[in-house]
Amino acid sequence: MGPVRIRLATTSDASIIAQHRARMFFDMGEIPSELFESFRAKSQDKIQSMLETGEYVGWVANSENEPQQIIAGAGVQLREVMPHPGTNPNGETTVAEGRHALIINVFTEPEWRRRGVATLLMKRIIEWSREQRLDRIVLHAAEEARPLYERLGFVMTNEMKFVGN
Repeated sequence: MGPVRIRLATTSDASIIAQHRARMFFDMGEIPSELFESFRAKSQDKIQSMLETGEYVGWVANSENEPQQIIAGAGVQLREVMPHPGTNPNGETTVAEGRHALIINVFTEPEWRRRGVATLLMKRIIEWSREQRLDRIVLHAAEEARPLYERLGFVMTNEMKFVGN
């Protein structure tokens, strides 16, 4: 299958990113078959728009042997929040500007899983986030992906989700 190359996603990648996003949620049992195409199409429109504005920055991976075939991808949705307490690399408390990245759309084609492709993508996102001097990188992890994220330095937080009464 050959070595893997990672590149920045462009607006022309919106379709494959949306396909991966829909497959990811379908595989997790969160999108029923009858909503798959609608979810994929809505995702494509939003991803296209967010790539154009820079609100979404993505990376895609391909095999060097088949450069036209995207085998995996991941991205970040950039968001600004209020300034908040932060910690610098020396462990000192600082005031963070509120520049966050939410990692989304992490997906690898089944035949490429367990070959380190997601790790390469995640390391690229972490490196890019450091270059951008972002205050925080967060993600929502599927149970089977948690060991990967933990190896890369992610930890569970105190975040909670409202589901109503």
